[in-house]
Amino acid sequence: MSYSVQNIRNVCLLGHGGSGKTALAESLLYMTGAIDRMGRSADGNTTCDFDPEEVRRQISISMAVAPLEYKGTKINVLDCPGGFDFAGEVMEALQVADAAIIVCSAKDGISVGLEKAWKYCEERDMPRFLYISKTDEENSDYNATFDALRERFGNKIAPLVIPIWDENKRVTGIIDVLNKRAFEMQNGKRVEIDVPEGKEDVITEFNDALKESVAETSEEFMDKFFSGEDFTYVEMIQGLRQGVRELSLFPVVCGSAINLLGSLMLMDHIVDLLPNPTEGNLRKGVNADGVKEEFAVSPGGVPCALVFKTMADQYGKYSFIKVLSGAITSDLTLVNARTGSTEKLGRLYVMRGKKAEEVKELSCGDIGAIGKMDKVKTGDTLCDNRKVVTLAPIPFAEPCYSVAILPKTRGQEDKIAAGLNRLNEEDPSFTLVNNGETHQMVVTGAGDIQIDVLVAKLKSRFNVEATLKEPRVAYREKIRKTVQKQGRHKKQTGGSGQFGDVWIRFEPNPDAEEMVFAEEVFGGSVPKNFFPAVEKGLREACVHGVLAGYPVVNLKAVLYDGSYHPVDSSEIAFKTAAQLAYKAALPEASPVLLEPIGELKVTIPDSYMGDVIGDLNKRRGRVMGMNPTDNGEQIVEAEVPMAEMTTYAIDLRAMTQSRGSFTFHFIRYEDCPPAAQQKAIEEAKAMAEE
Repeated sequence: MSYSVQNIRNVCLLGHGGSGKTALAESLLYMTGAIDRMGRSADGNTTCDFDPEEVRRQISISMAVAPLEYKGTKINVLDCPGGFDFAGEVMEALQVADAAIIVCSAKDGISVGLEKAWKYCEERDMPRFLYISKTDEENSDYNATFDALRERFGNKIAPLVIPIWDENKRVTGIIDVLNKRAFEMQNGKRVEIDVPEGKEDVITEFNDALKESVAETSEEFMDKFFSGEDFTYVEMIQGLRQGVRELSLFPVVCGSAINLLGSLMLMDHIVDLLPNPTEGNLRKGVNADGVKEEFAVSPGGVPCALVFKTMADQYGKYSFIKVLSGAITSDLTLVNARTGSTEKLGRLYVMRGKKAEEVKELSCGDIGAIGKMDKVKTGDTLCDNRKVVTLAPIPFAEPCYSVAILPKTRGQEDKIAAGLNRLNEEDPSFTLVNNGETHQMVVTGAGDIQIDVLVAKLKSRFNVEATLKEPRVAYREKIRKTVQKQGRHKKQTGGSGQFGDVWIRFEPNPDAEEMVFAEEVFGGSVPKNFFPAVEKGLREACVHGVLAGYPVVNLKAVLYDGSYHPVDSSEIAFKTAAQLAYKAALPEASPVLLEPIGELKVTIPDSYMGDVIGDLNKRRGRVMGMNPTDNGEQIVEAEVPMAEMTTYAIDLRAMTQSRGSFTFHFIRYEDCPPAAQQKAIEEAKAMAEE
């Protein structure tokens, strides 16, 4: 069945890990008959957590789509992981959601996950609800959580649903503040009850607060409010809806997913108050001529869809799309704006967790998936050739935690690389680099849990076991004084022998990283035709320095004298002679190790400044400055040796309770201090022995 764009809502569930997002999605599916029994994360049978790793760890790892139908409206629920290592999945959901429900547990109050979710919504001007979960569990405190939200986000926080307690502080039901009605759950069904005694004042107080919020949405309502007139129900809904869209109101609802309390009321509010896809944010796009333009969602436009996620399983690959214009049918031919090539669409599906239901058409604003699109990647825009437009890319955070990955069994490097490349299609938030200099395959992600999941998937899906190591640091070596040495290679065997003899001056050359070769030979003591052989010998030798075997840079080598034999001299002999001169000269030329230095930018709340700077000093970092951001945070800029940064992603998380983030980029090489140099040389020796 296809829905008109007015009857579609795309909502993502955000919040801290463990706040109850997956359970909430499960309860919404169950209450609307989309599933016939409630699954539980602990039992590993929920709709949204179906990956074997999610079942094993009992956490959400990837974003799942859970469509349901309620009162003639299709609600696409996007259940996002709360773990910060999987923030890439949240970015994919935010790219296609038109509103968010931020879930916070009545036991934990304001968590870091809630702060981050709020920040993501603020950056995107995204309408949002706050859902206080687990209201009926022990040690939960709805009032404390609500007060904390009010204190943090001000009077824009508007309660639409409040819980009913009994004398033992147990939550037994909920009150619909807007309609002043009370409900409780009886055998899985919602039943209306009388408003409990003593609750009328509370309801009136909250209802008045709502009216005040509605009054602020327009001049007309404000006049009506101050003249003491009551708003009609339609006006209340209209005002609330406008307030939600204009971000002057953030409704708070509550419930218990396990007991299905509040789930129907949440869906009522989703249908009544949240925007449909045409009212969502305008998207930024670039047209075929490279001109930036606003892209509006329009049912009457030519077909266009954004691929926001890729999922592969043993049955094939699904490209998840949101239809942004026109309608999409399965036999359509569209242009991939990234590659410029045309793609004939495969079968269309509506996905609910891992279950795929084939459909003939996806209408504007809806979310679905296309099967077996091998050349299509996450982030691609598929458009009609009459209007080719590239939509803004998904803003994945830069990965910052690197480890070297290698197979347990030798010779399976290709298998690991192939497996990780396949996993990268599904999760573009990590990168894989084959570092030719350190001879390591380095995978970089958001943190250790993400990497751990990748290793587990390599084993389960691609049958290859991997181990992780600290990545090697690419040091360099240079000399600090000028030395001249002779290199003489003489070998007499039966027949013609080998003879090469050179005098070479080695000097520091800060102007060029690569070795510079020059010659000052007089009187033909070394014939010109042997110069290239001498240079080649030196270039090969420079790959390995004398301190720890790292490449030598900033070196000038001048060939100024030598001798030759008319019969026995050959290119190979002069090449060998040059290498002997190099080996003799460099240990006497005051060699030093150079270490790579990176530019670090750490974004943190003010309160962690002391800890972060103290930690940077321990890492031999130099703080270059601090800049305040618009939202009250600080960006600390520093230069830090790369060797000290391997575990920084995890350490910063611990220091700032996951509130800090950073970027780190190589800028230059610097002389290594003696203690650090000694450590690096010992590590290099140990590595060579291995």
